[in-house]
Amino acid sequence: MCYAYVFWQNEIDKIVFSFYHCISYYVLTIFIFTFCYWRILVVIRRQARVMAAHRGHASSAAQTQSNRIQSSVIRTMIFVSAFYAILWFPFYVCGFLFDLNPNYTLTDSACYGSLFLALLYICANPIIYVSKLDPVKQVLLGMIRCKKTSGQPVVNELQPA
Repeated sequence: MCYAYVFWQNEIDKIVFSFYHCISYYVLTIFIFTFCYWRILVVIRRQARVMAAHRGHASSAAQTQSNRIQSSVIRTMIFVSAFYAILWFPFYVCGFLFDLNPNYTLTDSACYGSLFLALLYICANPIIYVSKLDPVKQVLLGMIRCKKTSGQPVVNELQPA
């Protein structure tokens, strides 16, 4: 027989699993965001130093561009991580409360609201990257096919009498 829930042999196992689940899917995800963005920032800084060494003295325009890219990556990292932490937190709280006490009755609106927020993050994540990172904007705009106009003005042949 297949059950849609788990039978725990004791309460300790259930509590340990609940903590493991929250840490592995919530805290670890935030850690991975932070670590990966930190590595991206390290690579950007290293490339900026290499480019400055090739040019001798870095021009102020190149230095400004490098600082702008670094600032954009930091802002995106903070925004994506905070957005994930805020929108997924209610979902994990509801799940954690239910894991600890299955008889705990959450209102349907609380469960569906927390699920809506979690899914909102998934849908909004690509939009965040498009709006924050210029290289992503350029690639996506290049993928959009648009009809080129000839540049000739269209003349209306119908003239009022």
